[in-house]
Amino acid sequence: MATQERDRPDSRPSLEQILGLIAPGMLDVVVAPRGPGVPVADVVLYDPGEERDDDTWAASGLILLAVGVDVASPEAIDALRGADRAGAAAVVLRRGARGPRTALLEAAASGRTVLLTRRPGQGWTEVLGQLRTALAHSAPTGTTGVEGLRLGDLPGLANTVATLVGGAITIEDPRSRVLAYSRMEHEPDPMRRLTILGQEVPRWRVDELRESGFFQALWSTDGVVRLPADDRYAERLAVAVRHGSEVLGSLWAAADGRPLAEDAAAALHTAARAAVPHLSHHQTWGRAAARAREGAVHALLDGSGRAARVAHEAGVAPGRPYTVMVAEAYDVREPSGVPAAAAEGAAEQRLLDVLALQAAAYRPGCVTARSGRRLYVLLPAGEEETDPARALLAAARSVPRGVVFAGVGPVTADLAELPASREAAELVVRVLGERAARRPAGEVVSAVASFGELVPEVSALRVLDRIAPLWESLSGPVHAMMEHDRAHGSEYGASVAAYLDAFGDTGTAAGRLNVHPNTLRYRLRRARELFGVDLADPTLRFLADIGLRLARRTG
Repeated sequence: MATQERDRPDSRPSLEQILGLIAPGMLDVVVAPRGPGVPVADVVLYDPGEERDDDTWAASGLILLAVGVDVASPEAIDALRGADRAGAAAVVLRRGARGPRTALLEAAASGRTVLLTRRPGQGWTEVLGQLRTALAHSAPTGTTGVEGLRLGDLPGLANTVATLVGGAITIEDPRSRVLAYSRMEHEPDPMRRLTILGQEVPRWRVDELRESGFFQALWSTDGVVRLPADDRYAERLAVAVRHGSEVLGSLWAAADGRPLAEDAAAALHTAARAAVPHLSHHQTWGRAAARAREGAVHALLDGSGRAARVAHEAGVAPGRPYTVMVAEAYDVREPSGVPAAAAEGAAEQRLLDVLALQAAAYRPGCVTARSGRRLYVLLPAGEEETDPARALLAAARSVPRGVVFAGVGPVTADLAELPASREAAELVVRVLGERAARRPAGEVVSAVASFGELVPEVSALRVLDRIAPLWESLSGPVHAMMEHDRAHGSEYGASVAAYLDAFGDTGTAAGRLNVHPNTLRYRLRRARELFGVDLADPTLRFLADIGLRLARRTG
């Protein structure tokens, strides 16, 4: 039925619609003798010198890509006239430095085929992919909710299909790698959890399904394949997503706290057709677009670039309130339980992958960007500003050895406030990290907080940031004590810091240091005798507190 509807000229998308869905600046309309509203049936490669029966192309409505033909070359007119005789909707020629000749423009104006040019720097493969993706996206699917999605919005597609099917959805590529998944309403079964956390179906499970013949059935049919529930995992339904003869990936539905409905298979089958343009878009240029979108998110968070322009590139609505969340990931490997100080590695990046997927599935309109071991999340504001951070925290706790410190900045009224929200969220992450550094060995755990919860500590951090350069240029009793500790491994500074933190309660301070109170009293006396750090003097107490706080920040 869908094919028959596409074959009717009045049901075909127009050339104007198709061009509106591809990357801006990829193609230029040079001459459109019938206007840009001509219907389009397909996109094919075109060799003007090839012998063919033109009757088979009559009234075809094709977009022909004349690969190798420059708009200024003598062959350009022959290519245009051949396309016109074939009833093509449009022909695309390569645009060189000289532009089209007058004779070509006159021939185009007297014909019926739209003349398009491909700009320099754009590859034919990318042009073909984007045009076919746009054509697939413009086809009516009859799937409520899917047609309104932004092209390539795989998390939005997963959430929409989950609603239609009544189960948990995972979108995978042909190699069983996770591209997106629906938000989780219930605790996932072990296989779904492993698949999401690993961003791919476990290899042993892939081998198991291959040996059982499941994948052969999945890739060889257009229908839905059922994987019955067993004593380990919930029931699964899977369907291949195809564009012609090419397999783009698959949709998987799993029972989510309740059995799948009787019509779930039919809904999943319909959704597979609606998923074609989204997966095709991802395959053709989704990765490049994702990199550009991530750059735009960084520009918004840094305050660089024109906000309105980069907001469009980032997929952010200018008039909507947002909050910035920053998540810092660590892989705890040492027996001490302290996050490794080495540069971020594969384990941290895998954890960030999990967090990015979780953030995208949490709420529509969420965009992310990375920098080192940090994930920046630009999230449409909700009622509870820490809810998304706690969702990320739950995901992080499922990753072995994974530790995440997540901070949420204030809600912004407009895009100009995003850099300030980002800065506040980063400061919250730093506070959480410094708290973790003061915890006993083996007790470092993931933590989340909003800016509003930590205003005093964040303010103190800002003050210390300003004071640090000045402190380095000074000298005095506190500096002498700290230098002695660094040179000899003594504990005078730690003893003074514990005493100050305990408001002069020797018993409490000694307990935190795991020493006898008499030992602490001896150290404090020696600090006064050796360096002049007299804690009875308010000024020295003040300087000692500042200096030792700064020392703790640097380890």
